Amino acid sequence: MKQLTILAMYIIVTCAVQGQNKKEKDVQAIKKMCGCYEVSFNFSETFQYANDTTYVGSKVKHDKGLEWVELVSDTENKLVLQHLLIVGNPSKPTVIKHWRQDWLYENTDLYTYDVNNTWKYTKLNPNDVEGQWTQKVFQVDDSPRYEGSATWIHVDGKSFWENTTDAPLPRREYTKRNDYNVTVRRNRHEITAEGWIHDQDNDKIIRETGKEDVLLAQEKGLNTYVKVADEKCKSAQDWWKKNQETWALVRDKWDTVFAQHENLTLKSKVDDKPLYGYLFDKDFVKSKSNIDKIIADFILK
Repeated sequence: MKQLTILAMYIIVTCAVQGQNKKEKDVQAIKKMCGCYEVSFNFSETFQYANDTTYVGSKVKHDKGLEWVELVSDTENKLVLQHLLIVGNPSKPTVIKHWRQDWLYENTDLYTYDVNNTWKYTKLNPNDVEGQWTQKVFQVDDSPRYEGSATWIHVDGKSFWENTTDAPLPRREYTKRNDYNVTVRRNRHEITAEGWIHDQDNDKIIRETGKEDVLLAQEKGLNTYVKVADEKCKSAQDWWKKNQETWALVRDKWDTVFAQHENLTLKSKVDDKPLYGYLFDKDFVKSKSNIDKIIADFILK
């Protein structure tokens, strides 16, 4: 009996150590997405299913850019990565606050996109997310986009994470198309020798209440991040130092909204202006009270 007890304790300790080592590998993989990158954004519509013979698919998109990925926060079970896009003349670059991704370990609070700027709150079973990481993706104004939970895989020299989840239309589409209203995203983030890749296989979905989803078309997306010297992104690093306190206030307000654990619907505009139009406006006084109020104004009660 004593031998069995010792064996059981050995198994428990061994599993705990292996679990901790696995988590450390996960964290290292996530952190490898930080730094300065030359990025290539590529999207192409692959298959069309529209019954309308006049349907016109999206054009192939190829864009390039320089992007700084800042590690904003690094705590035991959460990492926050802010993307900053650098555009324009290299001698006088312009920095644009781009998307943000948070990584939460064994997270049980999920906001899943539904339709019409609405996200549904779901409480996950802790057993179902054991060892997993939730990637939460945010808009340029730190409002929600999409999120999903999955396991980082480290095998055969590869490190990758992949998940399928619903999302609103990407910016490259929603300003041009209104023939579908949901994107089902199959996201794969893989660390490479050169940097990392964001591989996507997306469904363009028509969603109506009380009806089955209709598949309109599919697209392939491949964004490649090639690591370059951090000095190339100095303008973004300087911009973040000047603006990080403002965006900490924005994140704090959104955190209080998400902490309510209720379904969330956002207005697309207030007084004919989107949220980012206020937060990026140089004349908007970026105090805590103003930021809290303008974000609250966009939440549909």
